[in-house]
Amino acid sequence: MISPNGIAHIQLTVRDVAASRPFYHKLLHETFGMAIQYDVPGQIFYCIGARTGVLIRNAADEHKDTPFDQWRVGLHHFCFRLRSREDVDGLAAAMQEFGATIIRTGEEGPWAPGYYSTLFEDPDGIRIEALFIPGSGNLDRIRDKPLAPVG
Repeated sequence: MISPNGIAHIQLTVRDVAASRPFYHKLLHETFGMAIQYDVPGQIFYCIGARTGVLIRNAADEHKDTPFDQWRVGLHHFCFRLRSREDVDGLAAAMQEFGATIIRTGEEGPWAPGYYSTLFEDPDGIRIEALFIPGSGNLDRIRDKPLAPVG
């Protein structure tokens, strides 16, 4: 068995890096303090930190007018794990102040004991969640037995 050590990076395809960069700069660099690894105007924006990386790059010309749809094959959303409920609330407030589309502010969920999250969208409608789960959350439970399906 191979035991992965998390997800190294996520690459997102956006309609226009120049239009999406302010959002990701605010989220990744200013709010999370991630370092800017690459910043090629209009082409690539890539930040790393907290054992992860997020890169945005332009869609191919033939797909620039195709809207994001979380129910299509591919990415539904991605989620950052935060260190406290206060961090979740702080992020929700920062994104709301920045003008991001907020789907929900700090809210408890049924997916794990103590699950508390916020959900918002980038300029293309890609959904980003941030959560806090006390302790190891479901990781402790899956060592003993699988969870029942949600929904």
